[in-house]
Amino acid sequence: MNIILASNSPRRREILNQLNLDFKIIPSGFEELPVEMEPKALAEHFAYMKAKDVFERYEKTTDEDTYILGSDTIVYNGRVMGKPKDERDAYEMLKELSGKEHKVISGVSVIETSTGKSITRHEATIVCFRELSDKEIWNYIASGEPRDKAGSYAIQGIGSLFVREIKGCYFNVVGLPVQKLNEIMNEFGKFLI
Repeated sequence: MNIILASNSPRRREILNQLNLDFKIIPSGFEELPVEMEPKALAEHFAYMKAKDVFERYEKTTDEDTYILGSDTIVYNGRVMGKPKDERDAYEMLKELSGKEHKVISGVSVIETSTGKSITRHEATIVCFRELSDKEIWNYIASGEPRDKAGSYAIQGIGSLFVREIKGCYFNVVGLPVQKLNEIMNEFGKFLI
């Protein structure tokens, strides 16, 4: 079984490596423009569109089954928080998350290249932040870590210092809910282990 990750995300690549999966990367060219959708539907939509973009450019080079994996993660706190535009935007997001619970929602979409069949699902995890001081927020922003992260933080990095508790899948917060991916692959009759 061949897997193509439709993403350049180092976090998703690391998770697939931890699962000891053989995969290659073909980044999606899909541009995430603002769309009015309910958060779960939005995460699923972006994940599917990323996988679809790569599927439409895919050229079969083997008779082995190939599965294209698209994923998208958003942070939701009464509004969808994507990646910060700049340092001020990162500050505003982190200040808004400070001392509160928010949801992290990841869409996962897999397309089977031989049939074009797709399965798309989502996972939601609740993350509880402790109260953050302005100094902590600005020091964190100065580290550069928030730059390309939904909600301006990385739970697997320095941002873990802000997290008091999570309810749900940790890997979902990192960017790829592995249990949801496994369920999808099982629906295709494939197994990750």
